[in-house]
Amino acid sequence: MSELAYKRVLLKLSGEALAGDKKNGIDAETISKICDQIKTIVEKGVQVAIVVGGGNFWRGRYGHQMERTTSDYMGMLATIMNGLALQDTLEAKGLYTRVQTAIEMREVAEPFIKRKAVKHLEKGRVVIFSGGTGSPFFTTDTCAALRAAEIDADVILVAKTIDGVYSADPKVDKNAVKYDEITYLDILNQDLKVMDSTATSLCRDNNIPLVVFDIYKPENIVKIIDGERIGTIVKE
Repeated sequence: MSELAYKRVLLKLSGEALAGDKKNGIDAETISKICDQIKTIVEKGVQVAIVVGGGNFWRGRYGHQMERTTSDYMGMLATIMNGLALQDTLEAKGLYTRVQTAIEMREVAEPFIKRKAVKHLEKGRVVIFSGGTGSPFFTTDTCAALRAAEIDADVILVAKTIDGVYSADPKVDKNAVKYDEITYLDILNQDLKVMDSTATSLCRDNNIPLVVFDIYKPENIVKIIDGERIGTIVKE
């Protein structure tokens, strides 16, 4: 077996990634393709944790007429629905999984406990972190950075709808330049929309590299683990 580029990874998925062309809700074919790639890297011996967003159902900013914390909590509940959908699909493919939530929901998931999460990973189970950080005013980007630091992940795989980090939005600016490698500080200074500033700073403080790649080509997940240069690497 070839040497793995990373042994323990945290995969950050947006809620929109699960919706496919539908743009909202969950697309069964899309989530199945993503889970096929997760299964492949688990079978290679990679320990996989996942943080998933909830934008295919609800985003905190949608509730502009709501009290902010109420809207944010609704977004956290959306991430739990996505976490359960991922769990169901992964288990249908023969993988053992655990969903852990920052908001207690014992009937459907475990509460987040760091030591328990690490033990699950060591036993080859996929751990899905849902419910964000459990607090309003924080995004699932920040949750991903926080959980990656807590479980001592080697890298955060940041799934995007474009194939890396650009100097500007390539869908708007045809002159946007793609970076093969960039530092956390450059992202903060240039205000590049990779992760929010809190998450980027947390990754920088804990020296957690990011690999930003195109989720519309889910086979990229396996290629990254096999050591191919895919997308953009963000590091110190």
